[in-house]
Amino acid sequence: MGFRGHSAHVKRIVGIVLAVLLIGGVAATVVAGRESQDPGTATKTVRGVIGSEKAEFFADPDVVKALAARGFTVKSETSGSWAMEELPLDGFDFAFPSSKAPADELRKKSGITSPPIRPFYSPLVVVAHRSAARVLADNGLAALTGKGGGTLRMGPYLAAAKADRTWQQLKGASAHAELTGTVFITSTDPGQSNSGALYLAAASYVADGGRVATDDAAVGRTAPLLRKLTAVQGAQQTSSDAPFRDFVSGVGNPLVLVYESQVASLLLQRQDVGDLVVLYPDTTVSSDHTVVPLNENGRELGELLATDERLRELAVRHGFRPQGAAREFTEATAAHTNYLNQTLTGVRQAPVPTSQVLHAMAEKARS
Repeated sequence: MGFRGHSAHVKRIVGIVLAVLLIGGVAATVVAGRESQDPGTATKTVRGVIGSEKAEFFADPDVVKALAARGFTVKSETSGSWAMEELPLDGFDFAFPSSKAPADELRKKSGITSPPIRPFYSPLVVVAHRSAARVLADNGLAALTGKGGGTLRMGPYLAAAKADRTWQQLKGASAHAELTGTVFITSTDPGQSNSGALYLAAASYVADGGRVATDDAAVGRTAPLLRKLTAVQGAQQTSSDAPFRDFVSGVGNPLVLVYESQVASLLLQRQDVGDLVVLYPDTTVSSDHTVVPLNENGRELGELLATDERLRELAVRHGFRPQGAAREFTEATAAHTNYLNQTLTGVRQAPVPTSQVLHAMAEKARS
């Protein structure tokens, strides 16, 4: 075979292989570091598996630069937080799920006894169009505090969900043609997504009189309600990114569960959020983004993310709240208090059940 024939043959093979990889769904890889451009700066390469909501953070050129200045190149693959439990972690230096429960399971699986590192967190919130937020407020399901913010009253909301209330049954809804059908919050698949599972945890906590579910009996007590909250949605996404993008573009359900970080990031980028209103559930759950160090390099990176002043500022740029006295978040979002509840005033944090209980909740909710 001549050189040209051989070259064409190789190209065909490469094309077929790439097509197979794309069809099979290869996890996205984010490389944070400039080792190839500046080998004298980034000296230590670490590999990790991260929740997809942190991919933009690690891909941010300023984050790349800040890590390189500290001697790190980070190569990361994205995965659902729950799916990380099933991944072979050989060759990885750290895992970075979106909350404590999957992090605890990963630590147990890997035999890690050192404490986890939580560089930043984000409470779950509900975004609503202004018309929907006003109707909820007029019917006692929410309280508005300004043009773009307020509180979702979880007790009354869950009572409405339990009774299969429709928008048409709420006073004032008839003036808004888009508000029809059952009142529900769009959330993600609790079996695959962290935010969907935490939504069930908060709902279960409120519905069971402020008790954290610890066993099958507790899960069973709220299972019918959790099933309603899930079944009314039909097909669910595996990531909060898609429903949030739909909401911002003006399509989809008028009430969507998202991370506060998604809203804060848009506001800090000075993007137009339209008639968006941020409702903080009066009982919610925060998503503690937790580094599980699998070796010393992973631990060094985790501590750097938690303590480095520049990296904390950049985490805020992406909407996250740094752990500790988060002066950075308060200062950066000072112009957006119409939307953001900086101090989480009036918001109660529900404790998160164990990973085993959350999995049981998800299974019952979808059965």
